[in-house]
Amino acid sequence: MRGRIVWTVIGAVVVALVLAGLGTLVLTSVAAERRATAELADQARAISETAATLVGPTPRARAAEQDDGQLGLPRATLRRIQAAFELEDISLVLLPPAAAADVRPPEGIVWSPADVAQLRAGGTVTGRDDDRRRFASAGSIAGGSTIVVTLVSQDEGPVGRTARWFLLASAFVVALAVVAALRLGGRLARPVTDATAVTSRIARGDLTARLDEPDPDDTGETAVLARSVNTMADALERSRGLDRQFLMSVSHDLRTPLTSIRGYAEAISDGAVEDPTDAAAVIAAETVRMERLVQDLLDLARLDAHQFTLHLAAVPLGAVVAAATDRLAPEVTQHGLTLEVGVASDRECDADPDRVAQVLGNLVANALRFARRRIVVTVGDDGAAVRVAVADDGPGIAADDLPHVFERLYQGAHRPVRQESGTGLGLAIVRELVAAMGGDVGVDSPPGDGTVVWFRLPARPEQATSLS
Repeated sequence: MRGRIVWTVIGAVVVALVLAGLGTLVLTSVAAERRATAELADQARAISETAATLVGPTPRARAAEQDDGQLGLPRATLRRIQAAFELEDISLVLLPPAAAADVRPPEGIVWSPADVAQLRAGGTVTGRDDDRRRFASAGSIAGGSTIVVTLVSQDEGPVGRTARWFLLASAFVVALAVVAALRLGGRLARPVTDATAVTSRIARGDLTARLDEPDPDDTGETAVLARSVNTMADALERSRGLDRQFLMSVSHDLRTPLTSIRGYAEAISDGAVEDPTDAAAVIAAETVRMERLVQDLLDLARLDAHQFTLHLAAVPLGAVVAAATDRLAPEVTQHGLTLEVGVASDRECDADPDRVAQVLGNLVANALRFARRRIVVTVGDDGAAVRVAVADDGPGIAADDLPHVFERLYQGAHRPVRQESGTGLGLAIVRELVAAMGGDVGVDSPPGDGTVVWFRLPARPEQATSLS
């Protein structure tokens, strides 16, 4: 990741410099070319006017007097002018009247007939020669002829002094971009690198690995990532603890009835039991406990794998609950408790009657473990839903335990009165089954005033409340 960030930043800087540089070079070259050509033309006009003044009204005669052929201007003077203006070459040409001999421009310079006519009129001609040098020719009339001064300067091209300075500045900027990209890449990649290292440790089984907790006020992406990784690690560590507790509890719940069954079976085999009927009853009861535990485990496995079946139908939820409680009453009575039922709604819900009976059975079985005298089952309307609640008069649930009551084999602060009743999986199954039927579950437990575990299922919209 750090390498990608570094190369992205450097690439962006280089592209920006290239685009800016090309635009700058083009504009600078055009402006410099115009400025240099204009300056050269001004210099040519000034020198041609000076030459016309020095030569006087008879340029041909003066030209005949000079051995160097420079129309009265010593060659040394021309060289000093050439050095002063940093020129490549300077030359003077006499243009006779139009009817005179052909015109011979300086070597390497090409004049068109229009250029010659413009020079005879005292104008200026600019251009480039064959060696990509710029030139400017200016004519000054002296007598009947025209003295033309031609100046030639070297053209540096688009990569001149400005381009060289720009390249140096660009190299400096790229170097700064590399340094900044390395630091920025390291800073941005460090949280991801740390998160990768921690998650790798977690994947290898070290669930104690954590990232440094960010500042609470930090809402940046890296802070959110760190909190998410730590939350995931907390959840995995807690899940591992619950799994261990689950296995230990299941092993215990299986070992206890198996011990009883084995002990009574051996006693019967040895003839040490006075009443085999009682021993057989104990074995049958322990078998029922094991069967219930195995069934709960199978139900949870099917729920987790989404392989359980639901047969939804429009059923009056109150009637289904009333029928289920009738079947549960004998078991409640056997524990010396009373079971009270109150149905205040006949609204229909889309539900599976067998699964509703299973949910209610698990809720009553859970209440049996804590109730002291009675269990109350109620059915009533709750807005657009029908609410079924199972209340007991036990010690209640501690506030810290309330969020966890529907977790598998969660052990709260209050231990049940009847350890042998239930498997510790019932409420987890209740939550999964109710959610599959489109409902929700909850628990209310005022301190020291019993517990109410409830579930709600959506009522069919065409149904109206008829009981109050």
